[in-house]
Amino acid sequence: MELYYTSTRNREVRVTASQAILQGLSEDGGLFVPESIPAMEVPMEELAQMSYQQVAYQVMSRFFTDFTEEELKSCIDRAYDEKFDTEEIAPLVKAEGAYYLELFHGATIAFKDMALSILPHLMTTSARKNHAEHEIVILTATSGDTGKAALAGFADVPGTKIIVFYPENGVSPIQKKQMVTQKGDNTYVVAIRGNFDDAQTGVKKIFNDKAMGERLAAAGYQFSSANSINIGRLIPQVVYYVYAYSRLLKNGEVAPGDQINVDVPTGNFGNILAAYYAKQMGLPIAKLICASNENKVLFDFFRTGTYDRNRKFVLTSSPSMDILISSNLERLIYRLAGEDDQANRQLMEELGTTGTYAISAKMREKLEDFYGNYASEEETAEQIRQLYEDTGYVIDTHTAVAARVYGKYLEETKDSTKTLIASTASPFKFIRSVLSAIDGKYADMEDFAQVEELSRIANVPVPKAIQEIRTAPVLHNTVVDVEEMPAIVEKILKVSQK
Repeated sequence: MELYYTSTRNREVRVTASQAILQGLSEDGGLFVPESIPAMEVPMEELAQMSYQQVAYQVMSRFFTDFTEEELKSCIDRAYDEKFDTEEIAPLVKAEGAYYLELFHGATIAFKDMALSILPHLMTTSARKNHAEHEIVILTATSGDTGKAALAGFADVPGTKIIVFYPENGVSPIQKKQMVTQKGDNTYVVAIRGNFDDAQTGVKKIFNDKAMGERLAAAGYQFSSANSINIGRLIPQVVYYVYAYSRLLKNGEVAPGDQINVDVPTGNFGNILAAYYAKQMGLPIAKLICASNENKVLFDFFRTGTYDRNRKFVLTSSPSMDILISSNLERLIYRLAGEDDQANRQLMEELGTTGTYAISAKMREKLEDFYGNYASEEETAEQIRQLYEDTGYVIDTHTAVAARVYGKYLEETKDSTKTLIASTASPFKFIRSVLSAIDGKYADMEDFAQVEELSRIANVPVPKAIQEIRTAPVLHNTVVDVEEMPAIVEKILKVSQK
């Protein structure tokens, strides 16, 4: 049965999966959502015997119904190959009673690889299926990880160009070096003077600029997105939660039907929304634990039912979560509103004009699946140090936020349900913060000396992604003001603004 997609802001919209992937964002500014969440009908005992690639097909084929079996399996096989540095694509590590799902063994050592390895293949297949005549321009804002993963995925992919905007002072040194050294004749990296929300808002404005879209179309281009606002980014993330549960079952950690909790460090809300979709498919998830850093807009939302971005933006040691506008939350709000597109549109318009909105009491009742909390900078550092001292296991700053919030959840609830923590980045990606947390003596070491030291104390090899950027030349050095974002896009694409 074919599954169609609609817009969170206009239920009159009805497109296929490939059309939604190709378009990225609905023309009305809404996000594409499936008209219904398909059931995961394959018994978990069968999934437990499957490879990651096979589980991926079982999940994605239920969402991407206009792809043939051959097309989808080809995308999956090309995405989940030797670019991952472990035999198991997403290994589980048990430490201090929790199960860490390591999602950082891809080409750019962050969880974004799990979806951005496949998105270029889904996108180019979608273009062929829909006889797209225009070259696809991937336009993306990043708080650090999406940018590099998207650049790596789309580099030199025929029929595409990719432009990534990142906050000049809002990413880690390693994240920045990964982006500005990116090779590929079709890759462009631009720093903005502002924060991630400024970059993300700027990108959305470009998407919604009809006149600019017409100029690009005349020049042979069409925009799409690699952010998790693209449904082709979001659905592949559902896979690893299903896969993780199947591994817990295979390893005898849970019995069939046993519930687990899922704890996710959360910024743009895409990763935890994927876990919510997995739960809606029938995966036995009890609580969805939403972990925030000091930019705790989501914690406040779950506590009060009011979303309020009118606050000081805090630069933290977990920069991929330094976000005040969590775009993917709109998909949840749409479901909480009973798929009422007009109610959702009104809330999003309030967010755009006043920076805040409040959901109804009835909608709040539907949030009982979620638990929200946050970790301060001091708590995050303490979590890294304590886990290392107790177990020898080293986690990055984002994973540490989730681990500390899990500790708070345990204290509050005494819930003994087995819990999966999404480990979203390699500690090598945020090495200065990680080593400084473990011991202040490392603080003055040069970046790549720190790399060797972390490899030694954690007893893990230096990732290939880090080795590659040691001596790589800087290829991208453009910096612009937020207001200049449309102009730099048109300059890159050589599109006349007349």
